[in-house]
Amino acid sequence: MTTDSIPVRTGDARPETAREVRKSPPPGKRNRQLFRHPGAGRQHHAGPVAYILLGIAALFSLFPLYWTMVAASTDNTRVTQTPPPFLPGPHLLENLGKAWQDAALGKAMLNSLIVAGVIALSTVLFATLAGFAFAKLRFKGRNVLLMLVIGTMMVPPQLGVVPLFMMMTELGWGQKLPAVIFPTLVSAVGVFFMRQYLSEALPDELVEAGRVDGAHSLRIFWSIVLPIARPPMAVLFMITFVHAWNDFFWPFIVLDMTNPTVPVALTQLSAGYVRDQSLIMAGALLGTLPLLALFVVFGRQIVGGIMQGAVKG
Repeated sequence: MTTDSIPVRTGDARPETAREVRKSPPPGKRNRQLFRHPGAGRQHHAGPVAYILLGIAALFSLFPLYWTMVAASTDNTRVTQTPPPFLPGPHLLENLGKAWQDAALGKAMLNSLIVAGVIALSTVLFATLAGFAFAKLRFKGRNVLLMLVIGTMMVPPQLGVVPLFMMMTELGWGQKLPAVIFPTLVSAVGVFFMRQYLSEALPDELVEAGRVDGAHSLRIFWSIVLPIARPPMAVLFMITFVHAWNDFFWPFIVLDMTNPTVPVALTQLSAGYVRDQSLIMAGALLGTLPLLALFVVFGRQIVGGIMQGAVKG
């Protein structure tokens, strides 16, 4: 009798021989073969319909920017004609220079860069800290505090303008950049966003392993949480920076024309009795260029971070 004919009990109703046991794949591999999709591992190529739809979406997305450039390159008379121009004119550099000088956009862009950069960095830092605490730390009142944070998103910001303005005046920050920065150092949306991501992407075992190695919460945050949270942090930074750069309501209330941000400075271009639409469009184009440059420089990293987070999720 050979070893191939020796019955081997595997717990099934029918005993298997040693040859059948050797030929059968491991349980994990057997399950993967059972549930593997027939098209798994193949690259799916988009068809012509997908390219057409993407092209139409791209045209609709880029048309406002193109129209802004066209209007900024003509004079006010040509812009207001019917039909309006659809090709760039010869006055682009002239209108850009005039808008830069009339609205004092040099100082305004520096102020907007400071405001948007500080707000974006602080929001990413504090939102990631709070999101880690709400997602993985256990303390009394955690759910109540989280509900309070979420509840602040239901309150319109216009309701707090008067007391907030009085507070900034009492602190001596009237007409100064700290009055714009400090009320928006962190956002409830950012906290909730980071909390939801870390709840799924950060395994409890990694936090427990850090505790076993003797690391405190800040050490775990620096060595474990930050590398995992880089994809949503990049997305949150970009969204917060764009929102802070374009914010007009609160800076218009608390700042004056001697120390404005870009949206506040652009109001100078429409302060005359007759509005020069081409000049206004030139100022809007100048205010948009830094955001476009930011996305061109960091767009690949942001999109790569989103894809990396999706794969980890």
